[in-house]
Amino acid sequence: MRPAQAVLVAALGAALISLLIYALARGAPRAEDAKEKGSRFLLGAGDFLLHWLLWALGPVEGAMRRLGTTPDHMNTAGVLLGLLSGLLIGTGRLELGGWAITLAGLCDMLDGRLASAYGKFIDSTLDRFVETFAFLGFVAYYRQHPAGAFVAAAALAASLLVSYAQARGETVNVSGSGGLMQRGERLVLTALGCLLDPTLSSALGRPEGTVCVRGFPHRPPALPDPRGVITGSWTSRRGPRL
Repeated sequence: MRPAQAVLVAALGAALISLLIYALARGAPRAEDAKEKGSRFLLGAGDFLLHWLLWALGPVEGAMRRLGTTPDHMNTAGVLLGLLSGLLIGTGRLELGGWAITLAGLCDMLDGRLASAYGKFIDSTLDRFVETFAFLGFVAYYRQHPAGAFVAAAALAASLLVSYAQARGETVNVSGSGGLMQRGERLVLTALGCLLDPTLSSALGRPEGTVCVRGFPHRPPALPDPRGVITGSWTSRRGPRL
């Protein structure tokens, strides 16, 4: 088992144990702020998982409050992790990119718990940057296959349109908080795709990238040495030596 697979198995095992403890807890406490905001996951079918995750993050939230962590700290960490995820995915490091997306999502959730109303506006705005970085990473990852890059670009456009439709609806008193593929679902699917793709693609005997965008497998080639590019460009401008 590769180290990345071992880390994933350990993380899933710890999450399963925590989930069982939450399920067996008396009354299975539900996050009050999530209920007030009407937060839902998978059209309500996954609300149990949502409340479990918020419960599991409770000790982390308490520790951050005691340490004086501010929403700005979490916003900054989330954006940097989002940028890192795009760079990792674009250079073919899908599993590491998946972990970066996961950590960025956790920063987003913790920031939402710590932030004021204005802070939540900033948080939701910066979330779009995080998603954009990740999907641009996929566009770069499938750069040798135009169809695959197109699918990634379409996913980026769709994610931004979902957020725009919800924000626009609120200005005309139309609720847009329901439906699939909101922020939570997009984050989970993107992260799981990155984390599981190398293992599942290998098990299927297909190149890495098959599971993320079925039909357009691709492992990016090594990037050219920039010194060679610069030297070649300089030589072409100077012309051949006589």
